[in-house]
Amino acid sequence: MSIRNNEDRLGAKKRSSDPPIPAIENQTIESTPDPSPPPLSFSTPTEMVDLPSEGLFYPPNHPLHKQETVEIRYMTAKDEDILTSKSLLKKGVAIDRFLQNIIMDKRVRVEDLLTGDKNALIVAARITGYGANYETKLNCPSCGEHVQSSFDLEDAAHIQCAVPDDVDRTQKGTFIAVTPQSKVQVELRLLTGADEKKLAKAVAFKKKKNLPESSLSDQLRLAIVSVNGDGDPQMINLFIGSLAAREARYLREIYAKLMPNIDMKQDFICNTCGYEQELEVPFTSDFFWPK
Repeated sequence: MSIRNNEDRLGAKKRSSDPPIPAIENQTIESTPDPSPPPLSFSTPTEMVDLPSEGLFYPPNHPLHKQETVEIRYMTAKDEDILTSKSLLKKGVAIDRFLQNIIMDKRVRVEDLLTGDKNALIVAARITGYGANYETKLNCPSCGEHVQSSFDLEDAAHIQCAVPDDVDRTQKGTFIAVTPQSKVQVELRLLTGADEKKLAKAVAFKKKKNLPESSLSDQLRLAIVSVNGDGDPQMINLFIGSLAAREARYLREIYAKLMPNIDMKQDFICNTCGYEQELEVPFTSDFFWPK
């Protein structure tokens, strides 16, 4: 096998018949450097989440005052590290730390969010990370069987604040309701993420000390601002301690109407006994830690 001469093949060898190449004097030939590839740049997409409160119940100095939406970025692998951190899970702050991490406006603090707005962010964040389909197990109310169920988180609708005719809204964003029997004027406020933490700590403390749980009373204690214009905590405690069950239920129903939130009720069909009912979508460990 013969190998052709590269000079002959590429036409680089000068032949005697070729005209002379003129000399180039006093000229500098600049070589053009090869363009370097641009540096890698990755950006995580973001999404605008509608707030059930529409920003109507935040004080004027709050960054969400009269803001109908808040921007979050999509969940990343680093966010999953937060959600699976054993130390954060043990402290009960994993979800709050995760939410704070994905909110684009760093002036917004998770603990200052109204409960309903925080719930909307939790659902939206879960959709960005794992999609709208949420599969979990729950007990059938009829046969008690532990069945697998699937829910579409995109179906969660907003519940607007509905102020009843017998409730007055104050200029500072609180609400005045009058109990039906004792005719006591009770001033209520909407709870925030910080209040949720207080409730969770109170429940954990009572469980640890084997004390009877009173989460409903504790919630009222946080929501009530004043009784007949008196905001003394001792007065509020005395009122709650003597509050008739009927009137306590009335205040809880009023509060549920006032709090803007998301409606997490969806149709449930038991695949064992065929029982059908509209149930609240449960927030189990499968929500942010799907198998």
